[in-house]
Amino acid sequence: MINIESKYDFPASLIERAARAALKHQKESLDVNLSIVLTDNRRLRTLNRDYLGVDAPTDVLSFPASESDGSEIDPETGARYIGDILISVPYAAKGAAKAGHPVESELELLVVHGVLHLLGHDHAKAKEKTKMWKAQSEILESLGLGEIKIREE
Repeated sequence: MINIESKYDFPASLIERAARAALKHQKESLDVNLSIVLTDNRRLRTLNRDYLGVDAPTDVLSFPASESDGSEIDPETGARYIGDILISVPYAAKGAAKAGHPVESELELLVVHGVLHLLGHDHAKAKEKTKMWKAQSEILESLGLGEIKIREE
């Protein structure tokens, strides 16, 4: 189940569609549990500072459920919980305006990016980044967003 929390007016189906596309591309079960929170710059800045030591807002942060194996099992449902994704909608809107595409497309990009992180992808090293960017491009293409370019921040 994909749990979406938002104080912004975006269709949950848009966010779910992007998350499911990333899960499917990565051959992950669609029965996993994850949370996606659409929030503001203040919350992302606080989390970025507290967890990564960077006192600045950012577009997206991902928190895998477990550092050891990336998952936890829900004892009630048996579904695997893979973690949480938080996205700053104002930061995403700024990025979308800069890139010249709709904020909805930017949100889908950020959801895909976040899900890939929950599934173990990273972009700290060149080889990892190449693999992650390739997956993102393929997923965005499957969503009809092939024109969206992945930016360096």
